[in-house]
Amino acid sequence: MKAGNLVKITRAGVGVPIGTIGLILQTLATGPDQRYDYYQVQLCNSENRVVRRLEKDLEVINASR
Repeated sequence: MKAGNLVKITRAGVGVPIGTIGLILQTLATGPDQRYDYYQVQLCNSENRVVRRLEKDLEVINASR
């Protein structure tokens, strides 16, 4: 996954139901060993809120080239 990919949320969060569509804005590595990547996702809803999700919580719908 990379910036520009259109994704679907597969794990619900507070105010973010399963099936919500979003656009990956940025990849963020965490911790000193950087084992996990977080993705900053702008939701495609009326609020255009930005959330962070792990790769396992996202499903790519349309990949950018």
